[in-house]
Amino acid sequence: MKRIFLFLLMAMATGSVALAQYTRSLSEDIHTVRVLAGGDVLQPPVLPLGRGRFNVSFDRMGHDYTRYIYKVQLCNADWTVADEVFESDYMSGFNNQPIEDYETSFNTTQLYTHYSLDFPNENCRLLLPGNYRVSIFEEDEDEPVAEACFCLYSQQMNVIASVSPNTDIDVNKSHQQVSVALNYGALKVVDPRRELHTVVLQNRRWDNAVTDVAPNIQKASGAEWTHRRELIFPAGNEYHKCEILDVHRAGMGVDRIGWYEPYFHATLFASERARNYTDEGDTNGIFVVRHSGDEDNDTQSEYLIVHFPFKADYIPGGQMYVCGLWDNGSPDPRCRMTYDEATGTYEAAVLLKQGYYSYQYRFYPDEGGAGDTQLTDGNYYETENEYLVLVYHRAQGARYDALVAMTRVKS
Repeated sequence: MKRIFLFLLMAMATGSVALAQYTRSLSEDIHTVRVLAGGDVLQPPVLPLGRGRFNVSFDRMGHDYTRYIYKVQLCNADWTVADEVFESDYMSGFNNQPIEDYETSFNTTQLYTHYSLDFPNENCRLLLPGNYRVSIFEEDEDEPVAEACFCLYSQQMNVIASVSPNTDIDVNKSHQQVSVALNYGALKVVDPRRELHTVVLQNRRWDNAVTDVAPNIQKASGAEWTHRRELIFPAGNEYHKCEILDVHRAGMGVDRIGWYEPYFHATLFASERARNYTDEGDTNGIFVVRHSGDEDNDTQSEYLIVHFPFKADYIPGGQMYVCGLWDNGSPDPRCRMTYDEATGTYEAAVLLKQGYYSYQYRFYPDEGGAGDTQLTDGNYYETENEYLVLVYHRAQGARYDALVAMTRVKS
């Protein structure tokens, strides 16, 4: 089977994630890989240990049944496998089990089979706080076709985060600065630089995630990160959004819909470079699978080609992408835009499932680094962004990084 690797590892600045892993498809046949935490589409894939449930789901194109096996692995803060921990330490039950919950699509032009898997389930209960990767394999195959990542935490430390437009770069202009205060609580931390691992995510993006920044204030009871230049993020602008609920009628943000064998095609209204902050509510890249009937959305929603046009002069020295949490907010090769000189438009055509989508146009320089909206929608301090702070602890002699604190804050 042909593999399309959707994880494009960008060169990143010091302090950013080097080995980030996230939920993704690894096969041209697999689409819409999702992790739903606690049944809430707005919730990041992070839950307290022993509370709530994760649902992992994906679609395989076609109605032919394929037997899939899942494998759960405990990972460290950098998503490398925690190979010093025995499987029996981090899970109760059995690994390498088949996914038995599946259902074929109904009344759709594109045939697909929807697979679903819950954690915990009758065969698997996770026992330790930390990062977990679920790899999906075809039976008797060695290479995974998809991966799903989520986190379980045990709030053993108290962490508080805040966001300010008053940064060490500018004041009330284009950036936001994250500050973090950590109280160790009952946990004993002897050497914070060695024992603590921190991750700060903006809108759940991994391409500009910041990790392991040294605190500038250390006390016996905790640590603080204030006025750390590494924790200054370009603020961006509010996300674009569209809604495709009916394949015969254009919805929000959609210019036209038509059938061109073998797909329905939805062309969005063309966007242009924003000249100012756009004060419109958004969901920071979140997508929701849904159709107009709003019943059995997982199996009755259609797949269609969505065309994303962005009108601009050609920008040398990099690549333009359309990005949302359907690709985990990071550059997906299938979402790379090409430039049409005749129309002066960047374009991307992406196979997506019916529903609501929020997205950004980002430019990624050839020399590496995170994607930015400065050349597309600008960066404005007023922009509402979500920041997720994860704190891991590996005590002296411990065998893996335990997730001991998390918090979310919005600008």
